[in-house]
Amino acid sequence: MGDVPPKGSVRFRGEELVGLAPHLIARKGLGYVPENRDIFPRLTVEQNLILGEKSKRGAGKKGGRWTIDDMYRMFPRLKERASVPAGVMSGGEQQMLTLCRTLMGDPDFIMIDEPTEGLAPKIVDLVAEYLKELKNRGISVLLVEQKLAIALEISQRVYVMGHGQIVFEGTPAELKANPTIRKEWLEV
Repeated sequence: MGDVPPKGSVRFRGEELVGLAPHLIARKGLGYVPENRDIFPRLTVEQNLILGEKSKRGAGKKGGRWTIDDMYRMFPRLKERASVPAGVMSGGEQQMLTLCRTLMGDPDFIMIDEPTEGLAPKIVDLVAEYLKELKNRGISVLLVEQKLAIALEISQRVYVMGHGQIVFEGTPAELKANPTIRKEWLEV
């Protein structure tokens, strides 16, 4: 997303992204949900969502495939808190908001970093459902997640990293069938 200087090349749909500002990368169809949430704490939930909306430039241009009402349907708690400053919400509520704000930009590819970190089990289940909904709506997801059950449930392809290197690449079924990789890199 342009936040850190990369080594090498980063291409999306055949276009080089290295050197582009984050807002230009986002306009190319990429979204990013950071682990640290990065909400605007003094703005309300609804204002945070509006800030994420895909711009509707030019006559006859449509917005994205997601609306604020979609976000409220997925996470009714956000609707209940629509006029509340985002900074006073719980960590789980802030995570929901961050996910939704990113979706409001209508990405075709979304990178999600540890979406379930520090969340209550009930909220973790909601996030898992949300990730399935992304898949159903045709959005590609690069998910960084330590909760293996969720990652395997929604993934088509799995990569396991160890010491900064890819140590496994395959399907969820192939990972489940590989006790050596699971034991060395994933099990405690």
